[in-house]
Amino acid sequence: MKKRKLNLSYIIFYILFLPDTYRILIGLLAAWLLSPYVIETKPMPREGGFVVWLMIATIGYATSTRIGNMISDWMKNIILPARKNS
Repeated sequence: MKKRKLNLSYIIFYILFLPDTYRILIGLLAAWLLSPYVIETKPMPREGGFVVWLMIATIGYATSTRIGNMISDWMKNIILPARKNS
């Protein structure tokens, strides 16, 4: 099998079709939205706030598996409608 050259369009399509891309974005969004409320309830130093933010981002990443797969499949169907996703 011939090895494919790595170019910018290949990287962009790989990022669009990878479910982990959307899981990371959902985790970051959850941390951005929820961490101020958690930190507000109990004042803490900056390092503690970062740990809370990281913890919420990680939990958001871990719990968004199904959503990330659905978004990735949806993007594949929009961009590559003739191909089957198996």
